Amino acid sequence: MLQKCEGIVIRTSNYGESNKVVTIFSREFGKIAFMARGAKKPKSRLSAVSQPFTYGYFLFQKGRGLGSLQQGDIISSMRGIKGDLFKTSYATYISDLLDKGTEDYKQNSQLFELYLQVLEFIEEGYDPDILTHIFELKMLPVLGLHPTLNECSVCGNTNGTFGFSFKENGFICQNCKVKDPYHMPLSQSTVKLLRIMYFFDLNRMGKISVKDTTKKELTTVIRQYYDEASGLSLKSRKFLDQLQTLEDVIKKDEP
Repeated sequence: MLQKCEGIVIRTSNYGESNKVVTIFSREFGKIAFMARGAKKPKSRLSAVSQPFTYGYFLFQKGRGLGSLQQGDIISSMRGIKGDLFKTSYATYISDLLDKGTEDYKQNSQLFELYLQVLEFIEEGYDPDILTHIFELKMLPVLGLHPTLNECSVCGNTNGTFGFSFKENGFICQNCKVKDPYHMPLSQSTVKLLRIMYFFDLNRMGKISVKDTTKKELTTVIRQYYDEASGLSLKSRKFLDQLQTLEDVIKKDEP
């Protein structure tokens, strides 16, 4: 029986001389993998639709194991991402995070919409660091992680200054900091942004302009939280971190 879905290619791998296994995150079914026969051949009708980050409608036949991709109609090929190494690296990381953090055939239309919006904004030239951090934070509940970012994780205080406690799984206020001598101090700009990015819908946030020092602090606390709580180790993140380090060096050398 043929089925149709709206989806985005999050991963591909070669299978044999001419085939590909294509993993799609879809609005209707969540994550699904297909065999795309002949997709490695340049003249194949499945060649273009089986490229990473391709957004479109996919016609497939579900089987006991891998389904079979029959046809695809492209809505957007995300050329702006594919033609830029930095944009590709950010898109690859969030796609990898989505892939490793979700189960097959578990529908999550909100997550699909978020993923699509983030890719489109990256392609349009919005700040990829901030978009990536938004996606990382929104993925936490999907991974079963629920940091306390609206109050102190120890006493429930909502006023004053806060740091982040990995031990207490969230913000820690100035009165409770003594309970975790290893807490991470944060600027209040970072505290505010963490709250906004975690709780608010991407469409409601608009364009966010963030200082480089604040972005680096966001990166540090989010990545360390992932390292300590998620159990994920992604090669795509390591490559992105290396690329960001290189970008920082280039910026310092610029006149």
